[in-house]
Amino acid sequence: MTDAPDSVAGMEPTPYDPSAVSHLLGALAYAQLSGFGELAAGAQLSPHLAAKGAIAGMAASVYRQFAAVSGRLTALGETPEAAMAPFVEAIDAFHARTAPSDWLEALIKAYVGHGIARDFYAELVNYVDGDTREFVLTLLEDSGQARFISETVREEIADDKRLGGRLALWARRIMGEALQQAQLVAGESDALTELLVGGEHGADLAEFGRIFGRIADAHTRRMERLGLSA
Repeated sequence: MTDAPDSVAGMEPTPYDPSAVSHLLGALAYAQLSGFGELAAGAQLSPHLAAKGAIAGMAASVYRQFAAVSGRLTALGETPEAAMAPFVEAIDAFHARTAPSDWLEALIKAYVGHGIARDFYAELVNYVDGDTREFVLTLLEDSGQARFISETVREEIADDKRLGGRLALWARRIMGEALQQAQLVAGESDALTELLVGGEHGADLAEFGRIFGRIADAHTRRMERLGLSA
């Protein structure tokens, strides 16, 4: 559902705390589990049966991704529930602050919020082992949801010009909240923090800033496809 930000070309992972992988997958798993619930609720808000079905299908796809990450955690000897637990508060707080008032806001939230989250996890896996990186990047590949959302929002804006301004403001709010959530999620785990600002063991403070710059750039491209200003 997203343009992945430009990652660090040719980067090889450096030594890191082994628990970083289970923490990364735990955060991703809970992001998907909660995202499934949000999309399922968003489907019920739609007044159009076709959109209701499409959004429900998106929710089912996100749940399958959650199941895949849970299976990966189990294969690593981790309990998915224990791996997810440290990140529940931060992710739930994000959803509480960004409850959509209608189905179009739910779509914008999915498009922007999930896109930023996916960009963030795609950045994190630059600093872990190749198998984990390949698993996460493959898992996060778009399967058509972005096109459905962008086409739907453009059609709705064409029918009601007043929607554009309101949805653009909503998208900006989601972006700010999602970036804050990403930083809070990283802060819940010393191992993830080390990946981002650990110097020789991962990124450094300068690269940390560039990571969020790339995420912001990808967000701007997503907004252009929606026909909204970033």
